[in-house]
Amino acid sequence: MSEQETFDVTPIGVVRSSLQRREEAPRQGYDGAPDAWIDIDATFAVAASDIRAGDTLILLTWFHQGRRDVQQVHPRSIPGRPLTGVFSTRSPDRPNPIGLHRVDVLAVEEGRIHVSPLEAIDGTPVIDIKPLLPASIDF
Repeated sequence: MSEQETFDVTPIGVVRSSLQRREEAPRQGYDGAPDAWIDIDATFAVAASDIRAGDTLILLTWFHQGRRDVQQVHPRSIPGRPLTGVFSTRSPDRPNPIGLHRVDVLAVEEGRIHVSPLEAIDGTPVIDIKPLLPASIDF
């Protein structure tokens, strides 16, 4: 690939969380992440209208505080672990800082979705929401 192509990504919402700083965020949701709210941009309200409490979702976020020049990290930020390419880790520091989060929907209010657990910090842009489909679904 000789020429780099770029893409436009439009945030569809934003995370509202008690996690205010990156250092406070657990590495994964199952590491003790709190519940959070996703404020959906009014432009995309219809797109989120079928989400219900009890659903399991995959959130894609943009790690806006992630470094984009990092190619290797110590997994889970443990210095004793060998440097590992970011594509083999869940590090928020990566060329395209896209976060992937499996969450359960606790409640839905007008323009907002209450989810748990979510390790993203307050103010993190949400770039997409997808349902978690059963393995038996055929595409």
